[in-house]
Amino acid sequence: MFNITIDGLAGCGKSTIAKALSQSLSFKCLNTGSIYRAITCHFLSKYSESEIDDKTLRQFIQPLDIKVTFDKDIQIVTADSIDYVAKLRDENVSRITPVISGFEFVREKVRDIQRDFAKNNDCIVEGRDIGSVVLPNADCKFFFVASSEIRAKRRFEQLKDTLDCPTLAEIQQDIEKRDEIDRTREFGAMVPADDAIIIDSSLDTVDQTLNRCVNLVNSKRI
Repeated sequence: MFNITIDGLAGCGKSTIAKALSQSLSFKCLNTGSIYRAITCHFLSKYSESEIDDKTLRQFIQPLDIKVTFDKDIQIVTADSIDYVAKLRDENVSRITPVISGFEFVREKVRDIQRDFAKNNDCIVEGRDIGSVVLPNADCKFFFVASSEIRAKRRFEQLKDTLDCPTLAEIQQDIEKRDEIDRTREFGAMVPADDAIIIDSSLDTVDQTLNRCVNLVNSKRI
């Protein structure tokens, strides 16, 4: 199997490029963030944010049944058979997911899913520590970066017509807080693998970034 990893900061266009790259290469694409977000949604359906602690999370995560399926190229994640697709991008879910995903036993559960998927598919696996921890022997590794200002503007464009949309400054502040959590967490810290290719998506268009990635992947498949 040929495995590609895409890691990097929140809001850098990882999901967009991962999906487009998978279509270009006819690979399957696993969005790790959606798995963690589904876990967070299910936790919040049972507990309050103030109950996020080691004991409660362990009791919650151990029996949790997470399944990843595909309807053509659309990824579907269920937690105990519940599909939270409509809530995955809620602001509170975006804010709390980095906290829950920082627990090693949570990451261990998700790693098993990721590694099993990579063993059985030519695929792209997207996340925060895929190239450095989950699939260290992947054939091609990308790490995406972009300024927090650019990422906040992109997120604001997605949310500006929604009810109670946060301000641009609030979004940028939340992004920077999440970056700090991701970089400094004890387990699964967001750092590029030594052999990762750094992709700065601040100024390039999606097509420009995609073409660059396709060319780099093809050079490694020769």
